Amino acid sequence: MINPIFTQILSTVVALGLLNVWLLRYNKSTAYRGGQAKSLKEEFAVYGLPIWFYYFIGALKVSAALMLLLSLWFPALAFPAAMVVVFLMLGAVSMHIKVKDSIMKTVPAAGMLIMSVAICSSL
Repeated sequence: MINPIFTQILSTVVALGLLNVWLLRYNKSTAYRGGQAKSLKEEFAVYGLPIWFYYFIGALKVSAALMLLLSLWFPALAFPAAMVVVFLMLGAVSMHIKVKDSIMKTVPAAGMLIMSVAICSSL
């Protein structure tokens, strides 16, 4: 069993990572964007996804991140929020594979996936 404090740390790391990407760096180029994309919107286009999906996924990720932060005070929120992130990160990893990105571009999504699975398995 994973220590509850470690689970809270993982929840905080995942939540802040998602909020960083979707609220602070959404329009910035990073080494981890799919294909040659310079922003999140461009990245979704690289994956062949419609613009409405960008907004839908963004809302899910920000909501899940906020739920993970709230789970520090309301632990019942941790499992459903982490499960949402698990499914979203499975999709993110599969999109990187779809466009034949390097392993390095896939590492952040895979890391978030592993941490989210650890959160779920600790509860």
